[in-house]
Amino acid sequence: MQTNFSPDQLADPHVAFSESILRRCVHCGFCTATCPTYVTLGNELDSPRGRIYLIKDMLENGRPADAEVVKHIDRCLSCLACTTTCPSGVDYMHLVDHARAHIEETYRRPLIDRMIRALLVAVLPYPARFRAALTLARLGRPFAPLLKKVEALRPLGAMLDLAPKSVPPASKPVSVPLAAPRRGRVAILTGCAQPVLDPGINAATVRLLGRLGVEIATPKGEGCCGALVHHMGREEKALNFARQNVDAWMREIEGEGLDAILITASGCGTTIKDYGHMLRLDPAYAEKAARVSALAKDVTEYLATLDLPQQPSQGLTVAYHSACSMQHGQKITLQPKLLLKAAGFLVKDPAEGHLCCGSAGTYNILQPEISAKLKARKVKNIEATKPDLIATGNIGCMTQIGSGTDIPVVHTVELLDWAYGGEKPAKLG
Repeated sequence: MQTNFSPDQLADPHVAFSESILRRCVHCGFCTATCPTYVTLGNELDSPRGRIYLIKDMLENGRPADAEVVKHIDRCLSCLACTTTCPSGVDYMHLVDHARAHIEETYRRPLIDRMIRALLVAVLPYPARFRAALTLARLGRPFAPLLKKVEALRPLGAMLDLAPKSVPPASKPVSVPLAAPRRGRVAILTGCAQPVLDPGINAATVRLLGRLGVEIATPKGEGCCGALVHHMGREEKALNFARQNVDAWMREIEGEGLDAILITASGCGTTIKDYGHMLRLDPAYAEKAARVSALAKDVTEYLATLDLPQQPSQGLTVAYHSACSMQHGQKITLQPKLLLKAAGFLVKDPAEGHLCCGSAGTYNILQPEISAKLKARKVKNIEATKPDLIATGNIGCMTQIGSGTDIPVVHTVELLDWAYGGEKPAKLG
């Protein structure tokens, strides 16, 4: 794609990087076939190619974002299916990240939209606040149908619909005697939303790794990875979360050392693996962030290196849902399924596995209508495989899909923990 940025514009490193991305696009349109919003809405401006044109025009002309640009960028899930499809290697992820930051800086959203987004930013990354909000949601749930009748308040109705009927008790540290021989030392991201919604995921990870001889470090000061605010254009807040985590993990790396930083929520994994890019312009953090990103691994990536033994058949059919952040963001496609098969499960791939379930961080709150259509499509394809249960590696997908089916949805690592001597996941009864 031909671009016409001025030398002054290109002096901004963010603009220069986006210009290099834009120039790779050859208008081929392959991305439209795998874009969930284009497949759902049929509007060229709701395809990656259409959004690229909008972003180019906005950045090249140095103008503030307008309502039309914001509408179509907001509808992007950041599922990154387009990057998997693109034959030219267009780095759409970083381009749309730049566009969102530009929108946040230059566009004043309607008051209610601003308030809802501010609420999400103030609550979701903080486990104690999130837990309190979910507890209060039980009181507000009867009002969800009324809120959904007012367009501007539909996100609040969606929030109440998504809130679980009960909140699991706060997790206590899991202690597992380390099996010999010692096979490594890792840190596990605690995160923000996941330990509130399903503390059993990290508990299963700790139990499994302990039995495999992997020591678990417990760094102080680690928190939200920043993904939720990053995808809402709150760039400085996202960078502060990243710096906080880099500091926490670097203390371990430079102390007793780490073989890996394990992430059990693939949405977080995609962001942490990108810390090196996000902080590349920060002289105090660029090198440290790159080291952290190099050590970041999805838990299934790490487990696949441990050569786990073959287990007898569990007699259960598992539909494996590959989260977008897993297959498109991190390019992890085989390891989770191979691990489940080795653990004795019959694994099935649902049709249209490349399409997003509609969760996408806060997307199912901020874009509830499109999200609901994608969820219905995803659940239909999963249920067609007639599974006993559904496995996935991302808490957002677990919540989204679980709200649309009676089939139990569990994290991949919970099944692996069970197969290798751990507790049966509570959701399986």
